[in-house]
Amino acid sequence: MKKFIVTLTEEERNLLTGLTSKGKHRSQKILNALILLACDEGEHQQKRSKNEEISRVLNTSMRKIDRVKKRFVVDGLDVALNGKKGSRVYKKKADGDFEAHLVALSCSDPPKGFSRWSLRLLAEKVVELDYIENISHETVRRVLKKTNLNRGGKRVG
Repeated sequence: MKKFIVTLTEEERNLLTGLTSKGKHRSQKILNALILLACDEGEHQQKRSKNEEISRVLNTSMRKIDRVKKRFVVDGLDVALNGKKGSRVYKKKADGDFEAHLVALSCSDPPKGFSRWSLRLLAEKVVELDYIENISHETVRRVLKKTNLNRGGKRVG
């Protein structure tokens, strides 16, 4: 395994010490700061702890300590404390035109044999009408929730 050596500047040490001693911060951020402070091999550190000791004292795994050290060396202090932001981009299936068709369909009369539209019925019908290639009933629910549409409007009150 590759060894990553953490060397903090005096400014970074002061920032991490302040972060762990006062204020309200996420627990993982404080834990990462404590790991970095304990692993520091810079000139401002009085005593460096071994990973086994850090793991025992902070009640965390050796792997987490290695990951935090690697993130600090490779990506910097901010990423080491907060983690990386997700880079995955989700393509939106339901555009405005589809949403309009879905709302219009849900306001129409339900098929014969049903008293009202269910989410699964709506999902099947929009695929059948070729408004969209495929869609789950959960996506239909999210779209209708955004519109504050009451599908039971005729029967309610």
